[in-house]
Formats: sequence, structure tokens, C-alpha cells
Amino acid sequence: MTDLGELRDLALVAAREAGELLLHGRPAHLTYETKSTATDVVTDMDRASEALLVNRLLGQRPDDGVIGEEGASRASTTGITWVLDPIDGTVSYLYGQPMWAVSVAAEDELGGAVGVVHVPALGETYVGVRGAGSVRINSQGEQSLFRSDAVALSMAMVGTGFGYDSNRRRAQARVLLEVLPKFRDIRRPGAASIDMCWVADGRLDGYYERGLSHWDYAASSIICREAGVSVLGLNDAPPNSDMIICAVPSCVQELHDILAQARANED
Repeated sequence: MTDLGELRDLALVAAREAGELLLHGRPAHLTYETKSTATDVVTDMDRASEALLVNRLLGQRPDDGVIGEEGASRASTTGITWVLDPIDGTVSYLYGQPMWAVSVAAEDELGGAVGVVHVPALGETYVGVRGAGSVRINSQGEQSLFRSDAVALSMAMVGTGFGYDSNRRRAQARVLLEVLPKFRDIRRPGAASIDMCWVADGRLDGYYERGLSHWDYAASSIICREAGVSVLGLNDAPPNSDMIICAVPSCVQELHDILAQARANED
């Protein structure tokens, strides 16, 4: 039986070390390349962060598996696989904005086991462990997270994000026009992992986005679920690239239904 506390501690150390590298090791002139589109970028620091994470995690647990956004891939012989986003919010990082994070998740045969989302520029770290709850850690200490408050969707602050492809953004804008009047307001911080952790932390009441990859939400899904927040896809599907919905239980079904209808209209 894997000690989830051991995985938590290792993930926390690795994420913080990567955060230090990104925060204090950033060169004056940051170089980057494009990936799927001209606006989808990867920097040298993305690659350096992923290399640090892999070396730290496998240095201590060499038989674990790894899946990383920037190409790290290794099969597991222990049943544990690390899912890594070395910089979630690379464009924000490129522009010197604070809304970016290091995301580290450990998964086993039961799914998500440990999730850490470290936000270096804000000095905050979110941690979730299956069966043991979620916390926010900052200069004030460690605060347990649990969303038990009832929020009507009409009074909900909802986060979202947009894809890199211009056609997808156009479709997402049409969906936004349909759903925006049904919320209190909407925010677009720029990093899915942070958006979801903010739902767990009460800074948002819900979040949705189309087009994410597994590493974008692997860690934050664990944090949310351990904080009593629902995480799902459309029409009984698990969260996936077609849609991820994250919200407090009191409004998640209504949010789902609105998005399902808007998604159907989009098609």
C-alpha cells in the first residue's frame, strides 16, 4: 500500500523547487517556441521546470511513471504515475503576470491520489490528498478547505478560459454570450489549475472550460473533490478535453445543464 503522505511530501517539495526556479531563475530575455498555434507557446523555462520535476520525483521513486506536458513519458512499475504541468499559464508567465502555477499530481489504480498546485508569484500552495482533505498553504499557515456553502447560480462568480485556436475561441465566445447573463459575473485568470483551486478556496463558485489536457486539471481535480467541490464532464462523462465543469454542489447541476445546452447549440 502506497503511503499517500509520502507522495504528498514529495510532490510539495518538487513543486516548490520548480517554483523557485521559475520565479528566480527566469532570464531577462525569455525565449519561446510555438506549438499548436502561434499563440500556444513553450518556453525554455517550461522545459527546465519539467526536467527538475522529473529528476526530483524519479530520483526518489525511480520506478514510478511520468506524464508531462512538455514530453516527459515513462511507464510505471509501481502503480504510481506523476502527471505534470511544469507551467500552467505559460502565456501569463511570458508576460510577467502572476497567474501561473506548477501542477503535480500522483495517480494510482483508483485515480487521483495526491494533487499539489503551487502558485509562486502569489506565495500560495494548494494540496489535496485522497481521503484526507485539501488545504491552502501561505505565509499565514495552513488552512483547511471545504465548500459547504449554498450558492445560487445567479449569484455565482464563475471562471473560464479560452483555447489557443482562433476558431475555438470564436465558438467559446458564442457560448459565453449564452451563459454570462445567468451568473453574477465571470473571470478569466488564465490558468485552469488556479481557477479550480479558487473554487475550492471560495474565490470562485464555479469554473468551466473546453479543450484542456489531463495535466491541466489532474492535480486541481483532487484538491477540489477533497474540498467538497464537484468536478465532471458533460452528460455523465468524467472531465475531459470536451468539457470540464467544476462547481459547488448547490449550483453544479444547473451550470452543467446550461453548458450542455450551449454546447449542443454550438454543434
